Amino acid sequence: MGAEKKKNMTYRDAGVDVDAGNKSVEEIKDAVRATYRPEVLGDLGGFGGLFAPRFRDFKEPVLVSGTDGVGTKLEVAFMMDRHDTIGQDLVAMCVNDVLAQGAEPLFFLDYLAVGKLVPSQVKDIVSGVALACRESGCSLIGGETAEMPSFYKEGEYDVAGFCVGIADRAKLLPSPDIIDGDAIIGLPSSGLHSNGFSLARKICFDHMGLDVTDYIDDLERTIGEELLKPTRLYPNAILPLLPKFNIKGIAHITGGGFYDNLPRVLPSRAELGMEIELGAWPIFPIFALLQRWGNVEDKEMFRTFNMGIGLALVAPPGEADAIISELRSHCEAAYRIGSVVGGKRVVKINGL
Repeated sequence: MGAEKKKNMTYRDAGVDVDAGNKSVEEIKDAVRATYRPEVLGDLGGFGGLFAPRFRDFKEPVLVSGTDGVGTKLEVAFMMDRHDTIGQDLVAMCVNDVLAQGAEPLFFLDYLAVGKLVPSQVKDIVSGVALACRESGCSLIGGETAEMPSFYKEGEYDVAGFCVGIADRAKLLPSPDIIDGDAIIGLPSSGLHSNGFSLARKICFDHMGLDVTDYIDDLERTIGEELLKPTRLYPNAILPLLPKFNIKGIAHITGGGFYDNLPRVLPSRAELGMEIELGAWPIFPIFALLQRWGNVEDKEMFRTFNMGIGLALVAPPGEADAIISELRSHCEAAYRIGSVVGGKRVVKINGL
């Protein structure tokens, strides 16, 4: 009896489809190229992205970097099998952080790890990244897609983003000149953005037993549609303000909510705190629902969620009205939500 012929093993037998990966790259090329600023050198396919910043436009240029992910909001995308909004969340979490330092976002890189590579899914995700980069004025110059069978469940993935921006050293934020009496201006979020989803999912799906397709009258949409609202991109609204006004600090309201993020702009050695006036801005129905459904205390809500404010600016009180008017003239809502005050490095929310 002859020896049994053994099968020739391939990478595909191990769960990695190189051809699918190549197809995914082809499908996203146009979207990626559409993000290129004039400073981008070369094209897709190199071992690194090339970007030639115009340092001559700055007296003392400083590169500002940021990295983040989307967290367990991804679970909602999996439940809905919808992947065209996650890319904006990824970009926004990074470019808004870079913006908070007073920097203009220059370029972005993404990392996508999947259990099984599905070209249409990758196209949805990366196209969302590319569109958000275009809206933020930064170039998507590189990325990595890793197929990791048995590490991630089929249909599931994780994403990470990396952004680099630039600012003059003298104009970096926050400024050390923040003082007692400075105004705090809030720009609205679109909803939960990309934070607090472990609690939000526990309330909605474990405690309330909701399905992502359940229509909620107070929201005028399904709970899945509400939770997947993409994080707002703030560069277009804020960058034009920086040369015109004395904006001393920008806080991106992410994980940790009001209590952890607002004090990050205060000078480290100054005895300053912040007072926020509850009722100075509209709080969206989703926050009231989550609080009621989960019996969540007020302070826990403001520590976990953005409560309807995605970005906060600190500016001299005499400029606050002009800044708000400027934003509103460009169809950007803005509210004077509080003030810097003397005292300990804490946030007090009046009305709680």
